Amino acid sequence: MTAVPVALRRRSDVQAADAASGPLVDTHGRVHRDLRISLTDRCSLRCTYCMPEQGNEWLARNSILTLDEIVEIAEVAAAAGVHTFRLTGGEPLLRRDIVEIVRRLAVIEGPEGPVEIAMTTNGIRLPDVLDDLVDAGLARLNISIDTIQREKFASLTRRDRLPEVLEGIAAAAASPLRPLKLNAVAMRGVNDDEIIDLVQFAVDSGAQMRFIEQMPLDAGHTWDREQMVTREEIVATLSSRWDLTPVPGRGGAPAEKWVLEGVENGGGPHEVGVIASVTAPFCGDCDRLRLTADGQVRNCLFSIAEYDLVPVLRGGAPDRAAAIDAVLRASVRGKLPGHAINDPSFLQPPRGMNAIGG
Repeated sequence: MTAVPVALRRRSDVQAADAASGPLVDTHGRVHRDLRISLTDRCSLRCTYCMPEQGNEWLARNSILTLDEIVEIAEVAAAAGVHTFRLTGGEPLLRRDIVEIVRRLAVIEGPEGPVEIAMTTNGIRLPDVLDDLVDAGLARLNISIDTIQREKFASLTRRDRLPEVLEGIAAAAASPLRPLKLNAVAMRGVNDDEIIDLVQFAVDSGAQMRFIEQMPLDAGHTWDREQMVTREEIVATLSSRWDLTPVPGRGGAPAEKWVLEGVENGGGPHEVGVIASVTAPFCGDCDRLRLTADGQVRNCLFSIAEYDLVPVLRGGAPDRAAAIDAVLRASVRGKLPGHAINDPSFLQPPRGMNAIGG
């Protein structure tokens, strides 16, 4: 990866405020260092667990945050100790200014030094823009792929585009971005018969496979717990093929990881991860905030509350940095101990995953 020149590094204009306000700590003692930035609610696929095939009500174009607004928010967040920005969607590569977004964010510095820029994508446009993204300062990449069977992919995503996704993964595998991670939502009767095949595909691609329990985040609110493949089932399937050694030191990372012993590929060590948000929540160590494409701050993926930055950005606030900082801190203060998926009182967020951001 081409390093961002020191001369281009930009310490946030609000660093002075950081000394007084300190890091983003919620009422449960969790320090927030990760901001997921959704760039658009639009996507080139229509995954069944995410959005309908037709009839989607997209965000108005004039409601989408501009490049300058994204950077302004990121600078304030960096001053408060956020050091990882993950670009999500929808599909972030649909933003025409995606390379410039990465370039502008990658030169920001916080109190602990340069921030890190990561991205989650379906990979379809990667061959066209990956070199430019790396040069701009992209550090890490996650690519979503739920199946490596073409007919199943077309049925699951309602688009026959698996060859393009595979080309994107091949381009990422040939790039210097590491670790490269592949994400799959595990679904009963859909791809649970591919768990071992997906891991072997990831190993052959020089990547780490991560399985995600299906969560109640579909726009149609049709999530069915019985269709979810659990962490226990995923681990049992993996253990039928390989010996698994737990990787310690998870910290605030969403994935629980294991080293695979006896993989049919040289090199290594090879790891696999499971994100078990439903059956084994990791809320107690969560360090993430989310920014939607239309400027709403969310303190939890499953939150039904949002904190609006648009009036600050477009309403003529006299001290915009302080006002943005205040909204971020209000969101952090309002964060609950956990998402309560397993509580009878749980309410699914009104927004689908594509509108929230991964």
